[in-house]
Amino acid sequence: MIKGAIFDMDGVLVDNGEVHFEAFSKFGIEVTTEQLRSVFGMGNDDIFRVIFPAELIERVGLKQLGDDKEVLYRSIYKPVIPNKGLHALLRDLADAGIDCSVGSSGPTENVEYVLNECQIVPFFKHKINGDMVVKRKPDPEIFIKAVEALGFAPEECVVFEDSLSGVEAARRAGTHVVALTTTYPADVLREKVAPDHIINDFTEISSAKLQELFG
Repeated sequence: MIKGAIFDMDGVLVDNGEVHFEAFSKFGIEVTTEQLRSVFGMGNDDIFRVIFPAELIERVGLKQLGDDKEVLYRSIYKPVIPNKGLHALLRDLADAGIDCSVGSSGPTENVEYVLNECQIVPFFKHKINGDMVVKRKPDPEIFIKAVEALGFAPEECVVFEDSLSGVEAARRAGTHVVALTTTYPADVLREKVAPDHIINDFTEISSAKLQELFG
């Protein structure tokens, strides 16, 4: 029986890959869509080591680069639009007694910004983010912490993810995994990480469907 639902943020609560892409561009860094897709779900330190020149990292430092980029990201990310069907699903889960948590590699400020702008703060009992873990996806630490915060067994929880590293992390944490096709098409998700279930948006899932799949 599913008792807890854990939501990644980037690409799951919101489809914001293009905003991150724009922020890097405005930051003066040329990044390809494939580069950004390959690091989606990881923490900033890992992302920046792929995208930023080593000379810039050495001169400015990863923390300062991260702070500057995320301030820029939040300044240009307006309006913040939740993924299709999200509000209805969160209400459905609440009515069904399924507790929800965020499990995002993003920094605290980004998580708070998105939840507030989408007006979904009350739906989440816990918010586990990248500032609260040592190891980042595909390491399962973030989802292990989210499961522990909810107080359920891993097999009683489902994770909603979109990235390859995120699906792998959820698998390694022992939870069920529903993947969204916001970052990768369904055939790639099946081939690379084989999530338990794949949806295009949240109109295709419900509390009843979760129990049917994993109960």
